[in-house]
Amino acid sequence: MSQRPDTPLLDNVQEPSDLKRLSDSELRQLAHELRAETISAVSETGGHLGAGLGVVELTVALHAIWDAPKDRIVWDVSHQTYPHKILTGRRDRIRTLRQKGGLSGFTKRSESPYDPFGAAHSSTSISAALGFAVARDLGGAPEHGLGDAIAVIGDGAMSAGMAFEAMNNAGHLKKRLVVILNDNDMSIAPPVGALSNYLSRLYAGDPFQELKAAAKGAVSLLPPPFQEGAKKAKDMLKSVTVGGTLFEELGFSYIGPLDGHDMSQLLPVLRTVKARATGPVLIHVVTKKGKGYGPAERASDKGHATAKFDVVSGKQSKAPSNAPSYTSIFGKELVRLAAEDPRICAVTAAMPDGTGLNLMAERYPSRTFDVGIAEQHGVTFSAGLAAGGLRPFCALYSTFLQRGYDQVVHDVAIQRLPVRFAIDRAGLVGADGATHAGSFDIAFLANLPGFTVMAAADEAELMHMVATAAAHDDGPIAFRYPRGEGVGVDLPEKGQPLSIGKGRMIRKGARVAILSFGTRLAEVETACEALAARGIEPTIADARFAKPLDRELILSLAADHEALITIEEGAIGGFGSHVAQLLAEEGVFDRGLKYRSMVLPDTFIDQSSPSDMYATAAMNAPHIEAKVLEVLGVAQMGQRKA
Repeated sequence: MSQRPDTPLLDNVQEPSDLKRLSDSELRQLAHELRAETISAVSETGGHLGAGLGVVELTVALHAIWDAPKDRIVWDVSHQTYPHKILTGRRDRIRTLRQKGGLSGFTKRSESPYDPFGAAHSSTSISAALGFAVARDLGGAPEHGLGDAIAVIGDGAMSAGMAFEAMNNAGHLKKRLVVILNDNDMSIAPPVGALSNYLSRLYAGDPFQELKAAAKGAVSLLPPPFQEGAKKAKDMLKSVTVGGTLFEELGFSYIGPLDGHDMSQLLPVLRTVKARATGPVLIHVVTKKGKGYGPAERASDKGHATAKFDVVSGKQSKAPSNAPSYTSIFGKELVRLAAEDPRICAVTAAMPDGTGLNLMAERYPSRTFDVGIAEQHGVTFSAGLAAGGLRPFCALYSTFLQRGYDQVVHDVAIQRLPVRFAIDRAGLVGADGATHAGSFDIAFLANLPGFTVMAAADEAELMHMVATAAAHDDGPIAFRYPRGEGVGVDLPEKGQPLSIGKGRMIRKGARVAILSFGTRLAEVETACEALAARGIEPTIADARFAKPLDRELILSLAADHEALITIEEGAIGGFGSHVAQLLAEEGVFDRGLKYRSMVLPDTFIDQSSPSDMYATAAMNAPHIEAKVLEVLGVAQMGQRKA
């Protein structure tokens, strides 16, 4: 347990309105205390640290000037909102972050009225804020009313097409709207692309220094209540654009860049905007991710995501790994294959480390592409690479692949282009909760004509599936695997291509067969060990493929057993539904087969440990055992005897 920081001002803040009575100098002190409290809390819980530290001063300024929750502050992605949560009545629960029954690591409408819009994926804030602005002007009257709409978006998130779609629409509608571009030159990975270079030029030269001097020394035109520290020239809104042509062409009044850690700049500008803005305004603030905490500032990802850590040293408390992670297995196997085949290349969307493509980037930088937070572009770019004769691997988290689904259908599947989709974070992912769960990719890919869909049961199987994808040129192919470490199986020297659409028998038994798709296989085997003690020995098979199905394997299991159970780490409509369709079309149910499909429940499961989330989903070994007993009628017999 780390020692709690001394926070006398923060201790008296129960809600944002308490900031209204503080002077500007006290607000600076409050920011200092808020930063210390954020570091202390995350040291105990783990979580997203660097992003929040970068917006401490901005968070204080926003809540001191605007009137949340009537004024709607919409945080893009929202992993920077821990300081916001502390100031909005949730400090007493801040040390439950990302834990079961605790605070979400992101904004969540059901958690607080100060979270007007939920987020965890990027680039949604401007669209949502514009929706609030239009609702306000059309007489919308939600709880707490509707005032200003303020979107806070990072430079990485601003690079996504949706952000520009929203800005284009906002400029056309000319509604009063505030967009704060939090430019820290650092998303999860360093931002890429022309926009990042453009923003860098905006604050690289003298104008930024001149603006800083003006912010501190010019004459204020603000109402008397706001004059402390507010020495701003009248032209701040009108002409100090410092190269903001791009945003002005979209219809926004551009202000900046400002030093996002200098309250003497932030407070006057925000007060001026609140007092005088009539249409859409973009305020460009330059911040430093991880600001004020040395270990985060020195880290390559600026403390983006951390385990629990010691505040003094910054050393994280990570449990030792018993097996390599699925992500690292994928990355290493891809590099091995790329050494043999110069046509292999890789694409990711701002997640080179998270997807294991950092290994590919180090070895083959000319064949590795980080397209930024732009999954739609990444998918179609991969399609173009495939059409051009290369063998692209498009590596995305399952939850982010959802963002490029139209491109998967229209640009890849219809054209039968051999894009290889490496789908990381499949299934339930733990502390990030429902927003990051990989629940739907089996269902939304397996219904596409010509698609091959695989799921690895363990890390050795993943190696084989990477090799299978590399060798597969007949249309698109996908393989999914979970977050975290493997089950500890022996690894082959290299992956071997699998026969498309062929599963494998794991163990032959009697009466009931369990057909597993993905990494629940280990839980299935554990359940069957317990069942063996009852004299029940199920047959176990690993499907490997959701599409094409192994018809021969499935029909033989159905013919040789009185019951068949499928299990998958995905939502209804996936593998089990395809198996049921096959069995129905073949008339198997007419002959009395008992069939059950274990899938994720029809609900979004809140954050907890992965094991606990799968317990909530009733998909761990005891639940599998109970399902077998239920389908065989053994459980009911036991209840009657009791």
